[in-house]
Amino acid sequence: PGASGVAEGQNPPTTFDATKSVNVRWKTPIPGLGHSSPIVWGNKVFLTTAVSSDPKPETRFGLYGDVAPVKDNPKHTWKVYCLDKTTGKILWERVSYEGLPKVKRHPKATHASSTPATDGRTIVALFGSEGMYAYDAQGKLLWKQDLGTLDAGWFYDPDYQWEYASSPVIYKNMVIVQADIQKESFIAAYDLKTGKRLWMTPREEIPGWGTPTVYEGKTRAELVTNGTKAIRGYDPSTGKLLWWLAPNSEITTPTPIIAHDLIYVTSGYAPVQPIYAIRPGGNGDISLKEGKESGDFIAWSKKRGGPYMPTPVVYGDYLYTISNQGVVTAYDAKTGERTYQERIAGKGGAFTASPVAADGRIYLSSEDGDIFVFKAGPKHELLATNQIGEVLMATPAISEGMLIVRGINHLFGLGEAPAPKAKTKS
Repeated sequence: PGASGVAEGQNPPTTFDATKSVNVRWKTPIPGLGHSSPIVWGNKVFLTTAVSSDPKPETRFGLYGDVAPVKDNPKHTWKVYCLDKTTGKILWERVSYEGLPKVKRHPKATHASSTPATDGRTIVALFGSEGMYAYDAQGKLLWKQDLGTLDAGWFYDPDYQWEYASSPVIYKNMVIVQADIQKESFIAAYDLKTGKRLWMTPREEIPGWGTPTVYEGKTRAELVTNGTKAIRGYDPSTGKLLWWLAPNSEITTPTPIIAHDLIYVTSGYAPVQPIYAIRPGGNGDISLKEGKESGDFIAWSKKRGGPYMPTPVVYGDYLYTISNQGVVTAYDAKTGERTYQERIAGKGGAFTASPVAADGRIYLSSEDGDIFVFKAGPKHELLATNQIGEVLMATPAISEGMLIVRGINHLFGLGEAPAPKAKTKS
């Protein structure tokens, strides 16, 4: 809830090594390319991918600033997978769409970057321009919805297509989609049972990649969106704009998160790299006055230090941000006071996936194929560096003693071996 990234009491492993099969319960090959994260409901794991007809699709990971999309755009097959969480066995797979991609992708991106959503009964997979698809838990297609061409790319030049990546959000009886694209950006809600559009609000926005988040307050709910021209709050039941806040980065990717009855929104594209801790309940323009770091609806803020790709995590009393280069910064979540700044493992690296937290530990996946585990709290203490052996772009899921990790080629179920069941005397 609240896009928190926190799974307390789930006790995932601290140490593992997928290259040596240490604390690896299962490892399942997943074809194609997808940066969507795995999601878990009960004993099922859901995942999406886009499989190219080219056996060696162009990819490039690490730290670089090139803007050109991949040249080739062959036929793809967009798929949804359901796996058994205990064994990693594929329970079902469904083809949602086949054809030529309607939008090109960045070499670091995929055609399946939106994480699916579920309420346990309905699984919603969003494939950008290729549509949105809803399945029941057994894999039966319930409905599909064409959302038009969702062309997200470089705002300076529309020829530089990078591909869509915002994820659908389920709230009550609705699926909410944020589409910040080259032309006619919008936010809209669709009926979870039928796929019928319930409302749509135009957004005066250039392309962005953030996922919306719903804050559930005592008096009202607020649908919060990151965006270049403004951070905005809407009424999720109608789409009515409630409040807005500027300035923000020219490129926005991190998802708003909820903790301590505050809404944290960050972005890291220089020169404006803000961190805002927003109090709910605002109306109209809640932007800060010149020179101010707090206001009626801003508990605290920073002009610099916001992360570019990874969504931050609030765990306990602290907000943790991760730069693309692997610099971890911890702030007092309520006051904004910086408590430390450290390069992870003394070396950093390249980071796109967001940190997740559980049981006193923060987990951080690097593009170089390592998962760093560090202790939560006011002092930085690295607990483990764990090798996966594959590029890691997706944020892991945590469930019942397991860390479920998507590598570029496999889905891994990581966890200590379950304790043997005691034999009963006959």
